[in-house]
Amino acid sequence: MMRPKARVMDAQAISRAVVRIAHEILERNRGTANLAVVGIRTRGDVLARRLAAAIERIEGAAVPVGVLDITLYRDDLDRLPDRPTVARTEVPFDVEGKTVVLVDDVLYTGRTVRAALDALMDLGRPAAIQLAVLVDRGHRELPIRPDYVGKNLPTSSRERVAVRLVETDGVDEVVIEEPAAGPV
Repeated sequence: MMRPKARVMDAQAISRAVVRIAHEILERNRGTANLAVVGIRTRGDVLARRLAAAIERIEGAAVPVGVLDITLYRDDLDRLPDRPTVARTEVPFDVEGKTVVLVDDVLYTGRTVRAALDALMDLGRPAAIQLAVLVDRGHRELPIRPDYVGKNLPTSSRERVAVRLVETDGVDEVVIEEPAAGPV
């Protein structure tokens, strides 16, 4: 059982981070030409839609948005107690030759991003893949580094970073949780 320890981002902070990342993406890529945004299901896809909307507000040009389900690409399927639920990957555009911004809520070990890279490469060969995350909490197990970060958040490995978004959770916030103390 996890219990809240600290609220580190509220709705306003999340919104500012998304807008800042949108500006950074536009600056680095010199606009929206050949740009696409793909979110990792479940909160990465929400953030991807928000990011694409921010880019459109800033630049006046829409960018295609897709959603990846990485369930079958995970490296721990054999360790899961139950059969995982597989959702749909929805990338309604050709990734071939595009600069794809892959979006996730929290970057931790890097294993989710590795799975997403495999899933994305099965769809075609992008010109480049960039990684945007709302929170980078460290503790990498794989050599993966984000290109865009909303907030660097040093944590202990026993803590959990919970990203809650209005679309999925009814509230926008990022909370650090820690294991609840057991019976004494």
